[in-house]
Amino acid sequence: MASLLLPLLLTLATAATSATTGRLVPYDLLYADGVRAYLAREWTQAAELLQRSLHSYAGLREARSACRRACHDEVAFVRGPAAPWDAAFFDRVLQRADCLQHCLGRRLGGPPSAHRVSHAIRRDFEQREPYNYLQVAFFQLKKLDQAVSAAHTFFVANPQHLQMREDIEKYRRMSGVKSDSFRDLEATPLWEAYEAGVQHYNADEYLQAVARLEESLREVLSALEECRALCEGPWEEEEEEKEEKEDMQPGLYEAIAAHYVQVLKCRQQCVLEIATKPGRISATEDFIPSHLDLLQFAYDQVGNQTLAAECAASYLLFYPMDEPMLEKMNQYRTELGEDTAVTARENIQHYVQRSLMEKKLIYYAVEHLGGTFNDPDLWTPDELIPENLKEQHREDQEKQKQETLDVEEREKGPLPFEGIIVTMDSRQMNGTQRVVFDRVLTESECRDLLRLTKAAGGTGDGYRGRRSPHTPHERFEGLTVLKAVQMAQNGDVDWKDAKLLLQASEKSRKIIESYFTPGKKLHFSFTHLVCRTAVEGEQESRMDLSHPVHADNCLLDPEGNECWREPPAYVYRDYSGILYLNDDFQGGGLFFTELDTVTVTAKVYPKCGRLVAFSSGKENPHGVWAVSRGRRCAVALWYTHSQEHAERERVKAEELMEQRAAEQDKPNGQLHQGADHGSRPSPESPVPSDRARPTSRRHKPGSDRTQRPKELRPRDEF
Repeated sequence: MASLLLPLLLTLATAATSATTGRLVPYDLLYADGVRAYLAREWTQAAELLQRSLHSYAGLREARSACRRACHDEVAFVRGPAAPWDAAFFDRVLQRADCLQHCLGRRLGGPPSAHRVSHAIRRDFEQREPYNYLQVAFFQLKKLDQAVSAAHTFFVANPQHLQMREDIEKYRRMSGVKSDSFRDLEATPLWEAYEAGVQHYNADEYLQAVARLEESLREVLSALEECRALCEGPWEEEEEEKEEKEDMQPGLYEAIAAHYVQVLKCRQQCVLEIATKPGRISATEDFIPSHLDLLQFAYDQVGNQTLAAECAASYLLFYPMDEPMLEKMNQYRTELGEDTAVTARENIQHYVQRSLMEKKLIYYAVEHLGGTFNDPDLWTPDELIPENLKEQHREDQEKQKQETLDVEEREKGPLPFEGIIVTMDSRQMNGTQRVVFDRVLTESECRDLLRLTKAAGGTGDGYRGRRSPHTPHERFEGLTVLKAVQMAQNGDVDWKDAKLLLQASEKSRKIIESYFTPGKKLHFSFTHLVCRTAVEGEQESRMDLSHPVHADNCLLDPEGNECWREPPAYVYRDYSGILYLNDDFQGGGLFFTELDTVTVTAKVYPKCGRLVAFSSGKENPHGVWAVSRGRRCAVALWYTHSQEHAERERVKAEELMEQRAAEQDKPNGQLHQGADHGSRPSPESPVPSDRARPTSRRHKPGSDRTQRPKELRPRDEF
């Protein structure tokens, strides 16, 4: 989807043009060359090329938007005289295509087709990835002000980026860095005006609120027009659709309809894009109606009932049956006099009428031609939706509400580590306070922890390889963090493996805390590296579980459909987690049930680096299926909000680890620690994420056509 233009860069767009021809150089070529220069440590060239790529990107978007607006006015679709409708229609289509081609060619200084880029490159620019590289280049050039601005610009749109968060903190501690250097180079007036207006409104400063909210509303409507213009791009198919339609190309009218409906859907989604603040996942609900609601109250408070009534009438275009607003309208009519005409704003009338017309066309297409439509608006009139789609629409609305709740749950605290993904949330797991994360550990880290389990298998704590207390068909081995550190002291295991166990469990704690309880400290209750091994020759006709269904802080009573939070249950436990290390065994999957312990609601299959987390109460009864072959290893984790029940063995283990570090006496002043230091610009420099790997299908004349920018190595989180 189209994102907002960066006003600052538009003024510099000429910097991306060729010095000899005035041609706008395609931004993906500049980006690829900039990253090549970055990887070659040619910092001056890298900074110049990356800046030019951003200027080119802004210039291209401005040209496309301006040309589509100009050609829309120049070649309008009006009913002609007696000519056949299709001839008159396509005559206008051809004229507008010609207008666009000439306009873009004139503005870009070359064929518009030269500026088509891949989805991956577009996504990089939408996510502000070039700034990730720029901040390092500027840092190396000792241009701190520009480095800080680039870092902050990237971080605003990527608040979950752990390395950038650390870089920002590093910059704050540097002498010579000013607070006003932390500025968003892509900031638009919209969000600054909106947030200022809401702050004034909440402080009862209604005159200032009116000014800023009016400014914000103007910016919203302007950004919407720009976004809508950029929707008129090429027809885009998913890969699956391409494969399905290889042997079945649509006819003229089917192809036109499909592309036009795609444009309409894109235009409808623009309101969500405009209402989503950079760095956030979810949009501000009812963004335009909420402006009008706030404005009508603010105008009323400052004594301007005329404009208050105008805003109320405009709001009622979205929600005509809203009783509180209807009451306010009656009040305004009484105060202004019945003879005073009160009408909605013309631009809001135009917005609503156009949106309803587009929705009608989309719903017709969905009903008769197939496809789906996720309506972005809560105010869509029920009568506009075809009868056979109303049930689906209601389901979509409920799903959208649930997704918003899930997103809000996630946005309470961004995940504190880069690269981790939420594979399943509570809704997908048919419960509450449940989540599955992937990529918490790398394959090499899993192997190191598995090596620790093998080394400690004969001497570890827990059940020391005896039969499991839960089933005679498995052996159970366990190792606490303190025992692991003590074994490292004795030389039985590698120090770095014992340290990794501490770090992996702490990383899991931070992830779970930031997801479920941001701002509220979670303490370790118990940490256990455990392995369950199937006993050979005793698996035939096995009917039991590896771990029966239970809850972690209460005593499960399936018959009474209750879970009693009382001793001997660990009543102080609040959250639980399992960090898996391997999947080369049979069985051993985790499952959740209802309180009856029989009805399975969700299943989680182990794999290296997968972390399943959930609240420890009766809402999450769970068990483990039998391990029928092989050895299943994981780090079992329990957490508590109660500091008095914090894991004391862990405190001792951390003290021993600190003593070991002091003995080593090797100071480390690097910003990022990791296994691969050779690929970094300098020990003190920030490093961009490894997901920026721009490639291009075009190559400069004489270049090796197979050469691509070198991949940045994945980073070791520890």
